[in-house]
Amino acid sequence: MKKIQLLAILLLSGFLAFAQNKFEQDRNAIKALAGFYKVTFNYAETFSPNDDYKYHDRHRSSAKEIAIIVEDSPKKIVIQHLLVMRGDSMIIKHWREDWTYEDPKILAFDKEDTWKTVTLKPEETKGKWTQKVFQVDDSPRYQAIGSWVHVDGRSQWLSYSDSPLPRREHTERNDYNVLNRRNFVYLTPNGWMFEQDNKKIVRTPGEKDKLIAQEKGLEEFVKTDPKSFGYAQDWWKNNASFWKDARDTWDNVFASNTVIKLAPKVDNKLLYEKFFAANAQSVKENWTSAKNKEEITKIINSYLIKG
Repeated sequence: MKKIQLLAILLLSGFLAFAQNKFEQDRNAIKALAGFYKVTFNYAETFSPNDDYKYHDRHRSSAKEIAIIVEDSPKKIVIQHLLVMRGDSMIIKHWREDWTYEDPKILAFDKEDTWKTVTLKPEETKGKWTQKVFQVDDSPRYQAIGSWVHVDGRSQWLSYSDSPLPRREHTERNDYNVLNRRNFVYLTPNGWMFEQDNKKIVRTPGEKDKLIAQEKGLEEFVKTDPKSFGYAQDWWKNNASFWKDARDTWDNVFASNTVIKLAPKVDNKLLYEKFFAANAQSVKENWTSAKNKEEITKIINSYLIKG
């Protein structure tokens, strides 16, 4: 009996050690997404069930980008992306990704600037990480849950989610309203790859989703010389406090609303335009954190559609 008990203890200890090692491998893989990059974006439509569908032109572009870890706690890692333009003289706050471990809630995109809170079962989140992707104004974009896998020297993460139209198409197309995404993130020797298999869908209440086209996407992040990102790092130091207050304010909005529905425009301005203007004014006038949150709350409430 003692031998059996000892064996059980050893097996349990081994399992716990493996789980802890896996957790740290996950965290290290996520933190490896941060850094200084040359990014190439390539998208191509590959298939349509409609014989008369006219395929859209392929999208190709490139940019310099810095990804900065702005929060690192055991079960949450926040990475802010900044676009670096005109050499290193112009900065645009880009997307943000929050990685949360065994998160019981997810904000799922429905359609037409609407997201709904979904509560997951413990078995659906065990050992998994949620990637929460936010737009340039820190409003929601999409959230997806999946497991990091580390095998044969590779680290990769796979998930599925719905999202609004991508920026490259949302002002040019109205023939679909949901992008159903298969997100595949994996580390490479020189950085990481964000590979996508996307379905462009028409979603109508009471009807089955209608597929109009499929798309392949490759976003490759290749490490580059940090020396060309000096201005970007200084810019973030000067602007980080405003965006910390923005994240905190949005978190309060998410916590108090099970449905987030945003107006496309207010006073003929997009949400990010109001945020960027407030950010510039905050830095110029040296707003306090309380003042930041007060102004940010006003902006969000003006776009938030209740009921």
